[in-house]
Amino acid sequence: MSQSPKPEASPAQPEVKLTPTADYRDGYANSVQVRMSVWDFFLVFGTMSQSTPEEVQLNNFQGIYLSPQQAKALWNVLGHNLAQYEQTFGNLALEPQLPPPAGPVH
Repeated sequence: MSQSPKPEASPAQPEVKLTPTADYRDGYANSVQVRMSVWDFFLVFGTMSQSTPEEVQLNNFQGIYLSPQQAKALWNVLGHNLAQYEQTFGNLALEPQLPPPAGPVH
């Protein structure tokens, strides 16, 4: 009598430990600018305010480079979370957006 091969056990997932670095900080951004190149995406986070109808002030405080693969993973995670948010709280409407600033592509 032959025995069926035993299914291989899938390897255990490693435990993920989150440790903030010494310079870690939380921040609020209502402005995100995205630049891209063949090698990476560059996200610039900041706050936007408007004190007069003629002028909008952007105060950028953090720039983050992502590989294209990590940018796509972020897009997937944000899309999934936004869908859950809208299912819970209703559809989000976007305000009119400013055209992206002209600048170099890194």
